[in-house]
Amino acid sequence: MANLWRGLVIFPLLFVYGSTHDLMLPSPFHHSENPIVEFKVPQFHGIASLVVGDGGSAVSGEDDGSASDDGKDKDGSSNSSSQIDFIEAQTTFKGSWELFVENAGVSAMHMVLLPKIDQALMFDATVWKISKLKLPGPPCRKVEGTNHEDCWCHSILMDVETGKIRPLRIEHDTWCSSGALDVNGRLISTGGYNNGSDTVRILDIAPNSEWIEYPGALGNGRWYATQVTLADGRFMVFGGRDFPTYEFVPPQGQKNTRNEVHAFKFLVETHDPVENNFYPFVYLSTDGNLFIFANNRSILLNPNSHQIIHEFPVLPGGSRNYPASGSSCLLPIVLNPNENRKVVSVEVLVCGGTPHDAFNKADLQRPKVFLPGNTDCARMDITNMNGKWKITNMPSARLLGDAVVLPTGDVLLINGAKSGSAGWDDARDPNLNPVLYKFKGDGIDSKFTVMNPSKIPRMYHSSFAVLPDSKILIVGSNTNPGYLDNVLFPTEVRVEKFSPHYLDPNLAQFRQEIVVEQSDNQVKFGQKFKVQIGEGSAIEQTKLQVTIYSLPFTTHGISMNQRLIQLGIQEFNNGKIVLQAPMNGNIAPPGYYMLFVNYNGVPCRRSMWIQIHP
Repeated sequence: MANLWRGLVIFPLLFVYGSTHDLMLPSPFHHSENPIVEFKVPQFHGIASLVVGDGGSAVSGEDDGSASDDGKDKDGSSNSSSQIDFIEAQTTFKGSWELFVENAGVSAMHMVLLPKIDQALMFDATVWKISKLKLPGPPCRKVEGTNHEDCWCHSILMDVETGKIRPLRIEHDTWCSSGALDVNGRLISTGGYNNGSDTVRILDIAPNSEWIEYPGALGNGRWYATQVTLADGRFMVFGGRDFPTYEFVPPQGQKNTRNEVHAFKFLVETHDPVENNFYPFVYLSTDGNLFIFANNRSILLNPNSHQIIHEFPVLPGGSRNYPASGSSCLLPIVLNPNENRKVVSVEVLVCGGTPHDAFNKADLQRPKVFLPGNTDCARMDITNMNGKWKITNMPSARLLGDAVVLPTGDVLLINGAKSGSAGWDDARDPNLNPVLYKFKGDGIDSKFTVMNPSKIPRMYHSSFAVLPDSKILIVGSNTNPGYLDNVLFPTEVRVEKFSPHYLDPNLAQFRQEIVVEQSDNQVKFGQKFKVQIGEGSAIEQTKLQVTIYSLPFTTHGISMNQRLIQLGIQEFNNGKIVLQAPMNGNIAPPGYYMLFVNYNGVPCRRSMWIQIHP
């Protein structure tokens, strides 16, 4: 039973493409040869980034010496680009919290913000057969294998402005599932538990949409798997307990056979006695390969040839994936005003986690022992075959947390615990303080700043979403196998919003207004397009930054397909910003993005939805 309630993920590779309405997608990859090319890592200074007063709570980055001593890569080129001069807005604001909804009805084990309709989709697991919200009426769900009915709600849509909730019916268990948004903004959900493990589900963003479910669509069960979006908009899913394999998600209504499942030895090799390689971190690199991190190892996989083309150095210090449950993200992809590089450099960030035996100590040993979590953060250029980990230390240990890429390109480490492991009642010491990570390209001047704490522990099964107004929606936390109140960490149904440092009321003057009616919201790869802001004459171009953000599917400390891209500004005149769209789907997979205009490091009052496609 301990194994059953723990959950493990092996890498399954799934492509989901389904119908694409008005968009016809090209073939997923435009080359079959290894496309790796080495490039300098550009510094991401946010063009106009905030200086946060540390008040004694800032920690400078400490390079572990993995970079060469002379500040150059092995080919002799500089490993840091020139810094852009700018005037920084000053603030000592450490963020603020607000209770948005007292009872969401469902403890959000999984969450994704749906584009255009600005509603957060949240769901837990049908295995509990209970929640805090009843379905509005019949029919109830038939509990598999029994004659019982489950009349409780396990999936909701929440309006992120008003808090209004719409219950959704779901039949096939979503416990520890995976997902991603397709090119038209639909959620394509894969896997889960029991009757949901081989299921593909679709939720559209059209009014009054309900779940459409396709049980048996996957060739293997996918429980604790990771879903990644490819350059043409299709999906791959990696792993799942007992299945060290991957597959492409089939078109809507079709089913994969076992012949369409690929064995993946890397997942076998990275499997500890207590797993530690479920929910692997999987990212589409800007060269078209997939970066895959499991346990403490990482590779590049060519999804065309199914060949591992490179393995990076081991990241020391413990395990990072479930149940060790560190967090990870891609650092911002920075584009030039007239981008023509064959491959654009990009770095990955991996933070926190636990010693390899933390789950054994917390879950299987009696009395329970809660080992301290990891305090390190490591980053590496994944387009450089000579890439090495650069390791810094956070102000405190963190596991079960999330790495949020903010609209400005800074990273917010939030949620989680300081000791223990993922699992039922297996963690202690809630880490209530978010930590802001402001980084430089060379890593030397990077800095962590401890932000103001929440009063609500967000432990195992917490989630987040970046909102159009640049606040962060925080939900979930359930360390219990069901909905329990009289325990150390009750099942959490409250919903909070966190306002980061850039929402200091004293900086409100810098928040710009996008004139949506005068801006382009349908964009093709490489195309010039314009965004209009309201106060053109008073704005200095050197203080402007435009970013686009891909909405992640978040669960268990993993943020599938989270991606932020800084666009190059080609022209600026009287409020009209002329930009170049990303050149291809390796940089920005097709789909919906939130576009932010930041000024002096302060995001606009509300982002704009844009759809990028071939």
